[in-house]
Amino acid sequence: MDGVNDSRPLVLVHGLWDTPHLFRRLIHRLQQHQISLLVPHLPHRLGAVPLADLARQLDQRISARWGDQEIDLLGFSMGGVIGRVWLQDFGGSRRCRRFISVGSPQQGTVTAQWIPRWLFAGLADMKRGSPLLNHLNADLTALERVECASFFCRWDLMVVPGWQAVLPMGTQQAVPVLTHQQLMAHPLSLEILMQTILKD
Repeated sequence: MDGVNDSRPLVLVHGLWDTPHLFRRLIHRLQQHQISLLVPHLPHRLGAVPLADLARQLDQRISARWGDQEIDLLGFSMGGVIGRVWLQDFGGSRRCRRFISVGSPQQGTVTAQWIPRWLFAGLADMKRGSPLLNHLNADLTALERVECASFFCRWDLMVVPGWQAVLPMGTQQAVPVLTHQQLMAHPLSLEILMQTILKD
C-alpha cells in the first residue's frame, strides 16, 4: 500500500468488531493518489482490551514504520478514540498534521453505558463520562496542535446520540447517510472524506 508521492503518509484505524478490511473502498480511492498508507490490525478481543493499550500498539506500529515523520490520521468509530488517545497521551500530536474522526464516540455513547469494565474494558472506556474520556477532555492542549475534523451520522445507532460523535474542537460535519457503517461505505461519505484527506 505504499505510494511514491510527497503527500503525508496516512494511518487508518479501524473500530470495534472491524478489521482493516473495513477501509477497502477508501483504500481503493487513495491508491489512485499514491498516498503511503498504514492500516494496522489492532485486536481488541471484542472490546475487552483497554483503549490505552490499543493506542500503545498503534504508537509502536507508527514509530516502526515512519519514526518521527509527520503523518495524517483517520479513525473510524472506536478507532477515532484510539487515535485521540495516541495524540494526547503518547505524543502523537507532535507528529500528526491532520486528525479525521469518523463516527467516533468522542463524547461517549449511551450504547456502552451498562457495559461492566471488568468484562469489556475497551467498551467501558466509551461510556459517557468514562474516566478515559474525562481525562482526554480535561486537557486539550495536545489537540490544539493538530488540524481536527469530525464527521458523524445524525441517525447513528452505534454512537448515541450521533450528533455528539465529534471532537471538542475543529470542524464538524454531519454526513447525510443513514447508518454507522455507511460512514465508511457510502459513495457520498467516501467523497467527503477524500476531499478532507487530499486538502492541502
